Amino acid sequence: MLKLGTDRATRWLAKPLAFLLCLLPAAWLLAGFADLAGFAHWPAATLGANPVEKIQDTLGIWGLRLLLTTLTVTPLRELLGWPRLLLFRRMLGLFAFFYISMHFLFYLFVDQSLDWRELLKDVAKRPYITVGFTALLLLIPLAVTSTKRAMRRMGRRWQRLHRLVYPAAILGCTHFYWQVKADIREPLVYVLVLAVLLGWRLYRYRRRAGRGRTEQDARQYQQAARTGLPVEPLPE
Repeated sequence: MLKLGTDRATRWLAKPLAFLLCLLPAAWLLAGFADLAGFAHWPAATLGANPVEKIQDTLGIWGLRLLLTTLTVTPLRELLGWPRLLLFRRMLGLFAFFYISMHFLFYLFVDQSLDWRELLKDVAKRPYITVGFTALLLLIPLAVTSTKRAMRRMGRRWQRLHRLVYPAAILGCTHFYWQVKADIREPLVYVLVLAVLLGWRLYRYRRRAGRGRTEQDARQYQQAARTGLPVEPLPE
């Protein structure tokens, strides 16, 4: 029997299960489309009175949910002591990019009928589309460089590049908030979740920076004690 804490169990049991769970929204939309087209009848997968809007919104919401889920991996790994959670991060991020891309492509092909001039007018005229489109553009290089080969070739630049996920998530939440016209409770939940995730990262960064400063101060005072030279002030 494999224990769930082992690498083999994570790779061969937990990851395939997470993969299937990430596919469920797409499967539900396909079932709804089949029901709408008359190929099959699944009452639970009905797309409602406005199927175009339902499909587009579902793709966008699940893209944002998975993007925020990706950002929870590191806090959970550190707070719960589960290092193997990192094995899920790339898959979750790529699924987030998949749903967000499908959200945009559905808007482009179905809503705008592949009319690029109308698309550009929409992007320029409606702020929520502008920020959503910008978020997609920020995510493209992250998806392209998500391979292990890209990580090895880019080195530290890879980590700096992938910090673009933070402004992309902010823009994604802003896109959702500005798009909603009446009930803003759901987008506010996403904003709150993102604020907690970013706040935790800021707290961790400042704590580590303070720890590094203390260690550097100690090294400088030890050097001053050995050499008799004054301690140089650290830059703020």
